[in-house]
Amino acid sequence: MKKLLLLTTLLLNTSIQAQEARDIVRQAELAAYYAGDDGRSAARMIITDNQGRKQMRQFTILRRDQADGGSQDMMVFFSQPADVRDTVFRVVKHTDSDDDRWLYLPGLDLVKRISAGDKRTSFVGSHFFYEDVSGRNTELDDFTLQEQTPDHYVLEGKPKDPASVEFSRYLVKIDKTSMLPVEIRFFDNQAREYRKVEALKVEDIDGHPTVTHSRVQDLLSGGQTEMQFRFIKYDLGLPEDIFSERSLRTPPRDWLNLKD
Repeated sequence: MKKLLLLTTLLLNTSIQAQEARDIVRQAELAAYYAGDDGRSAARMIITDNQGRKQMRQFTILRRDQADGGSQDMMVFFSQPADVRDTVFRVVKHTDSDDDRWLYLPGLDLVKRISAGDKRTSFVGSHFFYEDVSGRNTELDDFTLQEQTPDHYVLEGKPKDPASVEFSRYLVKIDKTSMLPVEIRFFDNQAREYRKVEALKVEDIDGHPTVTHSRVQDLLSGGQTEMQFRFIKYDLGLPEDIFSERSLRTPPRDWLNLKD
């Protein structure tokens, strides 16, 4: 009877800890990807390869929540340099299935669907992945709370389907005040830390803690990409119909005017 009681207690504690970790992750997801009902920002990426050579990408992001913490629409319109100008990345984010992602290539007048298997590949030649931009579905991973300090939570995430990703686990540090993930460290199947994502600067925008400068580093091959955000606005009242295939070829110029 004592052994059964001990086992029951252990299982209950494990279940409570798992739920606590899941609640923290849920709050972090809302803080990082669902600030306001919609949003717009200008972004600039500086891509540095392992030989120190640099490239730049500039684009504007429009985002609209269909439901807070639920389905979401996003479009990324590239403006510079010339070889990516008018390229558009579109995402329809789902909570109960794989996200839908498309890339419009203006030189070919082609809409290319990005398969679920490609979501962890380079986003337009940077060290960011497609999945980094729109956010990874947290239901794809199991989480445990590894450490708690006065300022941060540290959680470990492990994929439920290890064959679907290139990492075996990752550690995410979440700021207790903003609930934003400020550092994510990825480990491969050989237990090597090979990739690091960091929030370098956080600002309050319209009452929402917002990452305005981030960096991804390739720790094995070298190289990194930094991303900076400007002209951030929330709750613009973006209409649903601009998040459509039509906007891939005919961007909604009025909503891309960063001075408004």
